[in-house]
Amino acid sequence: MSFRDAFHTMLGSVSPHKTIAECRNILVSHIRLDPGFKVFYDWCKARDIPVIILSSGMEPLIRALLEKLLGVDDPIEIVANSVREWDGGWEIVFHDESHFGHDKSRTIKPFREAREKLPEGARKPVFFYCGDGISDLSAARETDLLFAKAGHGEHTCAKKRGLRRD
Repeated sequence: MSFRDAFHTMLGSVSPHKTIAECRNILVSHIRLDPGFKVFYDWCKARDIPVIILSSGMEPLIRALLEKLLGVDDPIEIVANSVREWDGGWEIVFHDESHFGHDKSRTIKPFREAREKLPEGARKPVFFYCGDGISDLSAARETDLLFAKAGHGEHTCAKKRGLRRD
């Protein structure tokens, strides 16, 4: 069974009993985002460094959590699965046909290709990725730096091509 199939089955056990609005309210009331994220986001924002959330979760739920943490007036780009709602129900709409439902490497690849086309001598951005799940593995191959949770909020940084750990 793929990640996509398992996630679809799991959500199918929730959707007959809770509306997406109820799910959003439960998550916002009970889920706490990593407290380091706001510090990280504010640091990036102060330096004009773009931050994009890539997720195998659902965009409306992620947006609700980020609005609680960052504030409504501070939108952040999210590339994730979406939700289709109808009278009396809802279901996940996967971002792509991959076994993850959202192959994050496909989202990163156009940015890498654009960077490669920058003229010689141009300042080229460094791509880094922070993840903590199996669906982050494909994305890790497309980045220059990888931050992976090592447990209890600690992060390990591996610089690609040499795999330096800081």
